[in-house]
Amino acid sequence: MSPRSAEVNEELRRRSRERLLQATVELVDARGYEATKLGDIADRAGSARGLVSYYFPGKRQLLQSAVHRLMHLTLREALEREPRSEDGRERLARAIDAIMGLAAERPVLMRTHMAGILQADGFVQCPEQQQLAALLRDTVERYGCADVDAEYPLLRALLMGAVFAVLLPGAPMPRARLRAELFQRYGLDWGLGTPPDGGPPGGGPPVVPAQSSKSSE
Repeated sequence: MSPRSAEVNEELRRRSRERLLQATVELVDARGYEATKLGDIADRAGSARGLVSYYFPGKRQLLQSAVHRLMHLTLREALEREPRSEDGRERLARAIDAIMGLAAERPVLMRTHMAGILQADGFVQCPEQQQLAALLRDTVERYGCADVDAEYPLLRALLMGAVFAVLLPGAPMPRARLRAELFQRYGLDWGLGTPPDGGPPGGGPPVVPAQSSKSSE
């Protein structure tokens, strides 16, 4: 039997890494961070336990990469779902709804992720984060921002703040209100993306005038 090519080995490593990331999402979402052990993750992924340490320096870094992958996949699915749209305003609305939707659908996982970012180790730069950043940056560019380098990190910060506000224990903010604020800032029609039931908060008009500094052309 001939030895495997470098391309085959790389694909096997990629699949192994992805299984670990998926297992992390599933276990932390179901059990919480502290109750999830690295050995449990390896067992769920069907991988040798030593592979976890080979790919990731620790559990916190593994979790961040796992959540970044989930966010990337969720965002990509939202942007590519039917009916497909190349309209920059529709795509930005879908992006906002996709990221905020994770806070509502997976509160334990996203709360743990946000807590990890605020710890001493801070924000993990990993391939999964870079994929997420590239897709979100492309969304900002298609929306028509004049200065993508300035607007992309601002949008990222606004989305992180909105997720944090939705998940804040004891004093969460309504998701619809936060969505309305983001849509107003970017001049997005309330009906774009995946609007929640009930219309805009406060019974306001569903259409928000676009800001003059933005363009969907």
